[in-house]
Amino acid sequence: MAIKAPVSLVKSTHSATSLGDAELVRNPGMAFDLQQLDKIRVNKSAVVRRCAGYGVRRSIKKQQQAAWLLKAISLIDLTTLSGDDTEDRVKRLCSKAKQPVGMGLQRRLGIESMNLSTAAVCVYHEMLGAACAALAGSGLHLAAVSTGFPAGLSPLPLRIAEIEYSVAAGADEIDIVISRRHVLEGNWQALYDEVKSFRKACGAAHLKTILATGELGNLTNVAKASMVCMMAGADFIKTSTGKETENATLPVSLVMVRMIREYFLLTGFYIGFKPAGGVSDSKTALLYMTMMQEELGRRWLEPDLFRFCASSLLGDIERQLDHYESGNYSAAYRHAMA
Repeated sequence: MAIKAPVSLVKSTHSATSLGDAELVRNPGMAFDLQQLDKIRVNKSAVVRRCAGYGVRRSIKKQQQAAWLLKAISLIDLTTLSGDDTEDRVKRLCSKAKQPVGMGLQRRLGIESMNLSTAAVCVYHEMLGAACAALAGSGLHLAAVSTGFPAGLSPLPLRIAEIEYSVAAGADEIDIVISRRHVLEGNWQALYDEVKSFRKACGAAHLKTILATGELGNLTNVAKASMVCMMAGADFIKTSTGKETENATLPVSLVMVRMIREYFLLTGFYIGFKPAGGVSDSKTALLYMTMMQEELGRRWLEPDLFRFCASSLLGDIERQLDHYESGNYSAAYRHAMA
């Protein structure tokens, strides 16, 4: 069953949004502004009510759902961050990133001409060599976790050196973790200085700041940490390492997305958002895409401004696409990642 018109969601270039249609220029950061932070307040009950409505107000079914899921594939940072990672596993993951949907299913859906791929592959520094070789010429981004991931408690000079090593090894995106103690102690200047030093070490590589929101205590801290990281020059703000007890949730994500909107209105610069941990099925991915569409607009449904940190999500999307085409759910082992 071929997918027709709705696939424009996957292939289209961005158009004007509710927040503007300017060319995407990298965020240079701004001077630390404590007064801006003092204005931030979060109404938790209002956040929860807003999140409860995303799956109720908008229902995406059949052909439209298939098109949205194809779009979701293009937003994935296909990730492996396990202690037992090997170069062979990373090479297989890169092959999957370059061809995330099997050619048989692509032909049945009529999408062979899309050249569909994920947005990036994300690995530890030690796996960058294998990933860089496997992705050569593909156009996919290569991301590395850094700065003492996941705890971020190694000495600052080592964390900065780790970024520099990863950039030199071929990573063009760096996912760093912030020092949560700066947030919990309210030492916003220290957090700003830390992230600013990470941004400088990244050079041309894009900086994604991981807040580890499950360890920040409350939503107001999440909001303030988001704003400070953007002030310091972050290109993306990211919810979690995927290693915390609580990872990405819709309420936390809504707070971060609203801060992205505030920063855009304050400076005119676009900041990306990346939920990580807990986005493992198609239904959840569609909720996040709906949130981005409603809160920020169509422009934030492109991979330069929105990513999923995921691995199992891709397998579930493949199963949903197979079901859309055949009417039957395929076994999970038919869609192995690596």
